[in-house]
Amino acid sequence: MLSLPEMTSSSLLLWIALGIMVQIALWLGISFWQHWAEYQALRNGIRTGTQFAETPEPAPASGWGAYRNFRVARKEVEDGAQSICSFYLVPEDGLPLPTFRPGQFLTFRLDIPKPDGQIEQIVRCYSLSDAPGKEFYRVSIKRVPAPIASQYPPGRSSNHFHDHVKPGDILQVRAPGGHFHIDRSQSPVVLIGGGIGITPMLSMLNWCLTEQPGREVWLFYGVRNGVELIKRRELEAQTATHPNFHLRLCFSAPSPDEALGRDYHHQGRVDIPLLRSELPLKPFDFYICGPTAMMESLVLGLEDWGVAENHVHYEAFGPASIKRKSSTTTPGAAAETQSNLVVTFAKSGKQLPWQPETGNLLDFAEAHGVKIDSGCRSGSCGSCQTVIRSGEVAYKHLPDFDPEPGSCLLCSCSPKSNVTLEA
Repeated sequence: MLSLPEMTSSSLLLWIALGIMVQIALWLGISFWQHWAEYQALRNGIRTGTQFAETPEPAPASGWGAYRNFRVARKEVEDGAQSICSFYLVPEDGLPLPTFRPGQFLTFRLDIPKPDGQIEQIVRCYSLSDAPGKEFYRVSIKRVPAPIASQYPPGRSSNHFHDHVKPGDILQVRAPGGHFHIDRSQSPVVLIGGGIGITPMLSMLNWCLTEQPGREVWLFYGVRNGVELIKRRELEAQTATHPNFHLRLCFSAPSPDEALGRDYHHQGRVDIPLLRSELPLKPFDFYICGPTAMMESLVLGLEDWGVAENHVHYEAFGPASIKRKSSTTTPGAAAETQSNLVVTFAKSGKQLPWQPETGNLLDFAEAHGVKIDSGCRSGSCGSCQTVIRSGEVAYKHLPDFDPEPGSCLLCSCSPKSNVTLEA
């Protein structure tokens, strides 16, 4: 009777180890293939398993024309430095509030006393800081002090809110607006707020956790230290009850009594190395609001990282200063095209050669003594809307305020051809 050759213990161990290695390799290959298929499905916007495609976003309920009176129902100090106040607003007429898209803002027309006793009207925009669907609107406003060693005064509207606006006061408010808002898909999302830039992120976050609790949400919140934080207890409670919500508090200058891991998660500013170390490999949508320097760093850094331009969204208050690489044009081409244009201000009776270095038509008008009403100067409030009698203009960035047909926002555009304006 034939017998199999005897197998030594060392060869047996070798075969066992080889079998284990083959099983591990198969498992890794299958896992990688599944993960890659899931990633591609998310990237291409199709449904696979528990992943979701974008769903059509219903239009918000219609707002109201011009300005509507709102009563300040409540005023709350939010931070330890007492520099941020939330104002809870309810309509004086008692009619229902229209909904809005999380991330949008309100526009206020304020009557502010001048040193000579006269009243001046100014227009300012502030982001809504809570989700829609409430019986109130909430804005959270940071007091803007005078710049150090500068002749410039402190922020007029923010200091007016802090020092003079109190519960019971009536404010003139325009309906929610703005193109900066979160989408309704359930693709994973990263919210990044620097300082008071956290306000639209709170609106987006609260909406997501209420309406899309299964959506993966990361919030990176950057401040100098805990004294500047707002809604800390609320955020920590949300992390405890929503397993898909990941909070990262980033302190650039923590106080001596604040400990890493207990009071905050990361020492330093929110930057690309932090995002790369924290985020898993997924096609996130990024929403960013904060100081211009932070947004410039992150927007360009995400582009260098390979994030598609349509996956990076940032607050539109003054985004013209952020020049994305994918949006650049041939240097000097625009200036050469515009150098021979003429701008006519019909009511003022002025016909002037356009100066491309001026930047926008509002600055150009003011530089030549043409008086134009203005507010935010960033395409949000609509105060500088002006009728175009003839010619065309071009926008450097999409304004949040949608001008009426045949009109333009002078603060956000420049002439595309010879143009005549009703100003």
